[in-house]
Amino acid sequence: MSHIYIFSPSGAVRDKAAFKRGLKHLRALGHEVEVDADALTSHLRFAGDDATRLAAIGRAAASGADVAMVTRGGYGLTRLLPALPYAAIAKAVETGTQFVGLSDFTAFELAVMAKTGAITWQGPALGEDFGAPDGPDEIMQACFDDLLLEQGEGAGWRLPLTEANAALEVHNAKLWGGNLAVLVSLLGTPYLPKVRGGVLFLEDVGEHPYRLERMLTQLLHSGVLAQQKAIVLGQFTNYKLVPHDKGFKLASVVGWLRSQVKVPVLTGLPFGHVTTKVLLPVGAKVDLVTQGRDALLVWGHI
Repeated sequence: MSHIYIFSPSGAVRDKAAFKRGLKHLRALGHEVEVDADALTSHLRFAGDDATRLAAIGRAAASGADVAMVTRGGYGLTRLLPALPYAAIAKAVETGTQFVGLSDFTAFELAVMAKTGAITWQGPALGEDFGAPDGPDEIMQACFDDLLLEQGEGAGWRLPLTEANAALEVHNAKLWGGNLAVLVSLLGTPYLPKVRGGVLFLEDVGEHPYRLERMLTQLLHSGVLAQQKAIVLGQFTNYKLVPHDKGFKLASVVGWLRSQVKVPVLTGLPFGHVTTKVLLPVGAKVDLVTQGRDALLVWGHI
């Protein structure tokens, strides 16, 4: 079985029950689960002050674990980007440690990609996914198992009926992206990778469609969207429409986006703050192929 290192680089763990369930589940599968000494530390809304969380990242990089996985997202990593131990993180990846997380962890992953080119994984968090009250989702668990067994080579999904059109083929493009709000916060900084001809995937939680459109507008006007070969939208969840919207909804944003770019825009990727999520290698070269309603992202063996 695998050695999994659990650490908290962002928000403080509030749901201790989910934390314990996640550990219990991973250990029941036979994994050696090592918990960082400050995984449950709390300072303001963070899992420790900046120095504490930087030290935790350093320990994760030095752990020799097969997987270094975050407890949760929240907020806090953008504060740490200038001081991240990039060389140690890149060395850890080179020697076999896979960093896994999502949400606020997007800042870490994109900064590591920009500074070192190392591949990390957008995927589950301990509490939200492995500590779910009804247990982890089967598809997510299978994707995580594939990562541990070094068998995962791609992810597929069904497109909406409205997107069952001419076949799309994108080859040898860098996959990058993650949480939209976090990614947009890196614009104009040295921590956003300069990707041309890539496949950009995006997701978010708790953001009304007009705020999603505002962030996409910023990516549009900055030239980021036009430089990609494809844009893949995951799940955008936990927002509330109001009467004032007058029919303005997520589909309105997608339609507007397609009217603004010549880049193909696909939806329905099973990734985001949802139960069923695939794992995605940030910084890896991928092929993106669609036929009818079937979409497939392939990265081969990493």
